[in-house]
Amino acid sequence: MKFTCEKVLLQNAISTAGRAVAQKSSIPALEGILIRASGQELIFSGYNMQTGIRTRLSANVVEEGEIVVSSRLFSEIIRKMPDDVVTFFVSERMTVHLSCGAADFEISGLSAAEYPDLPEVEDEYSIRMDRKILKEMIEEVAFAVSTNESRPIHTGALFEVADNSLTMAAVDGFRLAVRREPLEKVEGGEFFFVAPGQALNEVKGICGESKASGDEETSASVTLGKRHILFAVGNTELICRRLEGEFLDYRNAIPKNNPISVTVETKDLIGSIDRVSVMISEKLKSPVRCVFDHDKILLSAKTATGDAKDICSMTGDGGGLEIGFNNRYLMEALRYAPTDKVRIELNTSVSPALILPVEDDGRFLYMVLPVRLKAN
Repeated sequence: MKFTCEKVLLQNAISTAGRAVAQKSSIPALEGILIRASGQELIFSGYNMQTGIRTRLSANVVEEGEIVVSSRLFSEIIRKMPDDVVTFFVSERMTVHLSCGAADFEISGLSAAEYPDLPEVEDEYSIRMDRKILKEMIEEVAFAVSTNESRPIHTGALFEVADNSLTMAAVDGFRLAVRREPLEKVEGGEFFFVAPGQALNEVKGICGESKASGDEETSASVTLGKRHILFAVGNTELICRRLEGEFLDYRNAIPKNNPISVTVETKDLIGSIDRVSVMISEKLKSPVRCVFDHDKILLSAKTATGDAKDICSMTGDGGGLEIGFNNRYLMEALRYAPTDKVRIELNTSVSPALILPVEDDGRFLYMVLPVRLKAN
């Protein structure tokens, strides 16, 4: 096996495939990257038995073949090589020779036969959309994915495809995030699945990496198989297991007919929460106390360190409703809301708060549960 390739292209491919490489495994080959050279193309694969990533790039292939090399070592060698063309050659004894400029390395490889095959995904159900929008949707929902393994289904995000649109939802018991976007193309009719949160974070990174590496393909596709999901972005594919179980019926969890509705500048409210949060720490926890008055929100936080107060302007009348929130949960919902101005709907001091678009187009919804306040 022998090929030559630009260092920067190799480095990008190793970085992408390396996202799915197992840190420690009972199968030594899974701690490496599988490299296949065929035609004038290289295929790099990383796999940890849960998530697999495969990426392709063009190269000058002199001799076809395949081999597994240590992900950590290979990545470090390529990173430190000069910016030039890298020559990759495998001897009959599975020794890998790497050279670039005056730099020369020899490392041991493993047989590709020891590397497990990545799962195949049937393509009965699939969607196609702009990869930038897919990245944004994941980013604006994934923060609410649960890390509590007692409910494995909620450690992922729900994808619902219906009415030529994609709705994503995530819930962790304290908050709910929902994002909706129209779709370019739907095949196979309506479908839904739950994708692991960790895999979605990798998809988000791949969407950004594909753009940075100069990949001209602007769309991404999502394909649902019987047990696995395939995300394809440009020259890169990610395959992961779908999560099984009953996801929360989040639509019925959203309170309807909230009597209080106010509008606020997103950045202004984030700034006010951030300022009063100075008094809050891991050791000294306290809710942010919010009083929704006429055209203003009075915010405060009090701990043994001291107390902080701030005022944020808004449009509307909250009727003096006093309600408490976990500062991080409320701030994250506002930070990921994709608009400069949001509408906040409220009911009572123990009812969830809804953060919605002002124009009520159904594009996003964030729900944050309140914290019960102690009497002053």
